[in-house]
Amino acid sequence: MTDLCPSFMVLKMEVLMVLVVLMVLMSDGKSHPKPSCPYPPSQWCRSLEIAIECKVQKQCMELNAIRPNRSVPAVDVTLYYESLCPGCRAFITQQLFPTWTMLQDIMTVNLVPYGNAKEFASANSPFRCQHGAPECHGNLIEACVIHLAGQSAFPVVHCMESAASVLDAAQPCLHLYAPSVSWASVDSCVTGQQGFKLMHNNALMTRALSPAHTHVPWVTFNGEYTDEFEDKAMSSLFHLVCQLYKGGKPPACTGARLKLDRSLCWH
Repeated sequence: MTDLCPSFMVLKMEVLMVLVVLMVLMSDGKSHPKPSCPYPPSQWCRSLEIAIECKVQKQCMELNAIRPNRSVPAVDVTLYYESLCPGCRAFITQQLFPTWTMLQDIMTVNLVPYGNAKEFASANSPFRCQHGAPECHGNLIEACVIHLAGQSAFPVVHCMESAASVLDAAQPCLHLYAPSVSWASVDSCVTGQQGFKLMHNNALMTRALSPAHTHVPWVTFNGEYTDEFEDKAMSSLFHLVCQLYKGGKPPACTGARLKLDRSLCWH
């Protein structure tokens, strides 16, 4: 028992420090959180839903108060999608990006823009996409951004997919979230051989899926797809990632589950 007391006191002090830092981050020299937040500061980072409602999602991510055990592999989430599919856009903006924002220490995200496209042996137009030429262009842009922007790519893609026009948002989103990557380099990739190579690789990855995809968004976890995984991912990806992680659960994983509507683009 004597060994537990110091540990408890240290943990208690760490929790107090977390609350102090959160209060400072939220106040910004102004006021405390808006009265519309019904939760006390001790619960702000308890779950994704609470963080969003109290408008501290970004602060909870940045605070990163408790780091996971690095010896435990992160949950690998791979999304096969297409840039203009309404269901894909909803999944990225409502499920995948918010979940990654809160749980990026215990999950990795891989994006494969291709979806239900078809590849043809044609020099001029080797790809045909479910939602037409604009979608093929959007897929190309996002493939190039993913290739060039590294860790900044996902915020750029999320920015594009959450905009009214995916294509019109590409350049502003790149400047906002990956300022070190020039639009000229993305444009060169899109219009050159690099973009076609990236899309060809995405086509190969998509065609290699087992079982073969029948719709998008199509999500694999640690390389595996099951109907059960999909049902859980489409209703509460956040809860599923917490469930699949084999290490100690981060504080955010103890929150309540929120089910969202699902939408698909069938093959």
